[in-house]
Amino acid sequence: MKRKINFLFLFGLMCIISSAQTTSNFSQLWLNDLDVSKIETSWGFSKANKSINGNILSVGGQSYNKGIGTHAISKLLLNVNKTAVDFNALVGVDDEANNNASIEFYVLCDKKVVFHSGLMKKGDAAQKVHVNLSGVNKLALLVTAGNDGNDNDHADWLEAYIRYSGQTPSIITTPASKPYILTPKTPDSPRINGAKITGASPNKPFLYTIAATGKRPMQFKAKNLPKGLSLDSETGIITGKVAKSGNYEVKITAQNSFGKAQRTMTIVIGENKLALTPPMGWNSWNCWGLSVSQDKVKASADAMVSSGLINHGWTYINIDDGWEASERAADGEIQINEKFTDMRALSDYIHSLGLKMGIYTSPGKLTCGGYLGSLHHEEQDADTYNKWGIDYLKYDWCSYGNEFEKTDKSHHEYMKPYITMSEALSHQSRDIVHSLCQYGMDDVWKWGGQTGQLWRTTGDITDTWESMARIGFAQYDKAQYAQPGNWNDPDMLVIGHVGWGPSLHPTRLTPDEQYTHVSLWALLAAPLLIGGDMSQMDDFTLSLLTNDEVIAINQDVLGKQARRIIQKDGKEIWVKDLEDGAKAIGLFNVGESDNVSQLFNWDGKANKTSIEISWKDLNISGKYQIRDLWTQKDIKTENAVFETEVSYHGVVLIKITPIK
Repeated sequence: MKRKINFLFLFGLMCIISSAQTTSNFSQLWLNDLDVSKIETSWGFSKANKSINGNILSVGGQSYNKGIGTHAISKLLLNVNKTAVDFNALVGVDDEANNNASIEFYVLCDKKVVFHSGLMKKGDAAQKVHVNLSGVNKLALLVTAGNDGNDNDHADWLEAYIRYSGQTPSIITTPASKPYILTPKTPDSPRINGAKITGASPNKPFLYTIAATGKRPMQFKAKNLPKGLSLDSETGIITGKVAKSGNYEVKITAQNSFGKAQRTMTIVIGENKLALTPPMGWNSWNCWGLSVSQDKVKASADAMVSSGLINHGWTYINIDDGWEASERAADGEIQINEKFTDMRALSDYIHSLGLKMGIYTSPGKLTCGGYLGSLHHEEQDADTYNKWGIDYLKYDWCSYGNEFEKTDKSHHEYMKPYITMSEALSHQSRDIVHSLCQYGMDDVWKWGGQTGQLWRTTGDITDTWESMARIGFAQYDKAQYAQPGNWNDPDMLVIGHVGWGPSLHPTRLTPDEQYTHVSLWALLAAPLLIGGDMSQMDDFTLSLLTNDEVIAINQDVLGKQARRIIQKDGKEIWVKDLEDGAKAIGLFNVGESDNVSQLFNWDGKANKTSIEISWKDLNISGKYQIRDLWTQKDIKTENAVFETEVSYHGVVLIKITPIK
């Protein structure tokens, strides 16, 4: 009996040893040991062993030491080489998120969904994930926004690891194409660019710089300027005041030793005639964040001139959050902090360059950055901005949410803070464009025009495809609300060097994605506010911002926003009607659909796809001239159809003009 027991004991021991040896043949890769910067994230940067905000990972009240903090929409594609055993993790909404967070987690193996968490909310316990990877070649990890926008969607992959034998799993990324310039160089001879219309109120300061490219020195003339305005013939800057309302047709001439250019521009004087085309300029937030300073703002204004952007219609230099002092003066007047020395002197300098200046505040007690807001000081702050020479105000909801919660949360209460500031601005002796920033709440596009000239339709943009595309292509249902003086605002351009603080980095958008970004914003008649550091613009970034034929689509006098007419198989076609009867058309290869597997570029190649548009799709007939707007070249066609190859996440932007 004893021999039998010993035999069983030895047999069991051998099984345990054998099992341990089998297990020891597997390696274990923790996801947090990967280069998490390669994770595609729609907001912020994914972090190893920290939440997206840099805090301890925590889900359902429990803390975790290992994992990845990310933000929906988030994508990670891995090559597991058919040698992996399994994938294990816990998933959930990080406790740092607010109650708006709603997230879904997916795991896909070779395009097939093998795990779906369902909708998860803040406070839900972490869900366990165990996926068999036997025979699997590629593993995809996806976080989506639950079909309600990605506000505060802080997502965690906790204690996540892959067991494998053989080649180490690796991240699959789409090869980044090298920047390529399509915009032709401007000639030495004069060209007059920018909007063909501008507006101002009677008896208020008028400032307009004729946007003209070509070799300097250049002489400018303006025939039929309304009484009260004068032109500096060397700079092309028009200043003064006009007392009488009306539409004034002014013939502009720009001349240098290489030739002469002429254009008729309409100056509209009257009430509610601001921003007759979408504002164009620069905003400090996406590069400098709260580290903005007077020196940085002044340098940005200098760069807008020295780079030549001013000659293409770029106008505003806007200071975002971070300029305010911690306390008001004894009489309640808002003050600047130590990073600024004299706001009036700064605006005078910016105006002397032919540019305009904007500023930022909130209707709440505090701004988003924790600085003083305008609550109960609206009229006083508007008076101060007027005294400082401000031309543009971004009014950001921020802490006003605390005041809003005390109300009945009616439609009127959404409008109330913006009506209050709008009235305060209207009392000033200078025009100040009113930019509503409240992220699309209460369908602001339906009423924003009653209180301002432009309104944010979305949350903040970041420099990722997931963020830019989600925001831009979601504007399809708002076209009817855009018109001269009223603009849907999908947030700023995220090209060049961005960073939201002292440390900047090149945009994470690929060159193709940057062409899509600028093309889509042009079609959307969106305000064009550069978010990058203008002192670090390379030739590629400048080429994106100085293509006058693309800018002309955005600045078209008709003021129509593009409509999406086709969305199918990862392809979208958008059409914008233009004043001259032509149509601007964007053909986009978004590479995505409602099928979550198609959110990934499984083969890691920058694939092209064929996209076509027919005259039948456009409900037109007859002959049309086709022009590629980025290359500024005409395209010959004898057929009532246009077909082209479009890069992954890229665009072809054309204009078709009827031949009479």
